[in-house]
Amino acid sequence: QVRLVESGGRLVQAGGSLRLSCAASGRTFSTYTMGWFRQVPGKEREFVARISWNGGSTYYADSVKGRFTISRDNAKNTVYLQMNSLKPEDTAVYYCAVGRSITTTQADYWGQGTQVTVSS
Repeated sequence: QVRLVESGGRLVQAGGSLRLSCAASGRTFSTYTMGWFRQVPGKEREFVARISWNGGSTYYADSVKGRFTISRDNAKNTVYLQMNSLKPEDTAVYYCAVGRSITTTQADYWGQGTQVTVSS
């Protein structure tokens, strides 16, 4: 079955950096868009970033532009999120997402999430 497993979430100080990884299994997603969302308790899931199947096109939420970078390695069926200049408001559970297309609200497959906590 399809499985997406995120890793790399942890406690980090404001201004620090963190890299999240998401490894997919069960099928190859080399022709799919991959991305990241995040969610805090009591709020709706928020789009963060997406990357096209060949890595040629990326799109970011305004809140993370210039600070986060999404990338992928199709040989490893993995997507990454490099997070720099972290702020307390970046604290959330981060979810990996995969889809034939990904919008700011939808995707086809989801990971279980990894907690990122940024201290002030």
